[in-house]
Amino acid sequence: MTRSRRRPTAGRYPVDAGTAEILGDADRPGCWMLLVEDTPQSHVDLDDPTYLDFEYVRRIGHAIDLAARPGQPLDVVHLGAGALTLARYVAATRPGSRQRAYDIDEALIELVRSELPLGRQTRVRVRAGDAREGLATLPAGSADVVVSDVFHGARTPAALTSREFFLDAARVLRPSGVCAVNIGDGPPLAFSRSLVATVRSVFAQVCVMGDPAVLRERRYGNVVCLGSAGGLAVNELTRRCAGDPAPGRVVAGPDLDRFVGQARVIVDASAVESPAPPAGLFAKPPR
Repeated sequence: MTRSRRRPTAGRYPVDAGTAEILGDADRPGCWMLLVEDTPQSHVDLDDPTYLDFEYVRRIGHAIDLAARPGQPLDVVHLGAGALTLARYVAATRPGSRQRAYDIDEALIELVRSELPLGRQTRVRVRAGDAREGLATLPAGSADVVVSDVFHGARTPAALTSREFFLDAARVLRPSGVCAVNIGDGPPLAFSRSLVATVRSVFAQVCVMGDPAVLRERRYGNVVCLGSAGGLAVNELTRRCAGDPAPGRVVAGPDLDRFVGQARVIVDASAVESPAPPAGLFAKPPR
């Protein structure tokens, strides 16, 4: 993928999942939002790829920042490509990183290549195909970070929530590697609790990041769960999330025990999609 100097063309485009839309950000020149079936999927700043607009993406960015020494190249696997916001971020903050991305929507990949192309220094191999199947092809111990941010419509597919899936992510990761999974959930967060229980059945170190109102079961939103066989820099994650423009909360240790409670581990045989968002949640952003 190479970057073009021409301005992206705002508008609606046919993709495999239905209709995608590219909208300019009225508040920040050079920024663009990608929506699929009217659900926001990605926000990118073509002039400054270190800018992360979505709150949950910024939190995953913090986890990537703390995965190794500043500037050290990483091997990163992105399950769910979208507009490759985090791939651009990794390339800008950790030059020389090797990245792979998988997205089942081939037409969406081609749209991003055409309208929101990557810079020449961004090394990422983008493949059209099932994310879990793509993960299964990767060698053991070949990645520092695995990011699972896959949505079918506005819901996380069942196959990317099970113990078997996370066991394969753990296989692909190096001993100090980090798995980051993003889902959408709302009160009473039963799905999130089971997903965290599942991640904890695989990884020794686990924490959750999210908006305080979401974690207190007051509204629907994004819940990010991190898992690692090594260690997670929970104190630094907490500091960074608290300092974000929209401060986030990190749940770990005994608080995470209480969060999970008696939630059951998800396996392939019982896995279901994450809950659908409330009707009308995603209002169309201003043009």
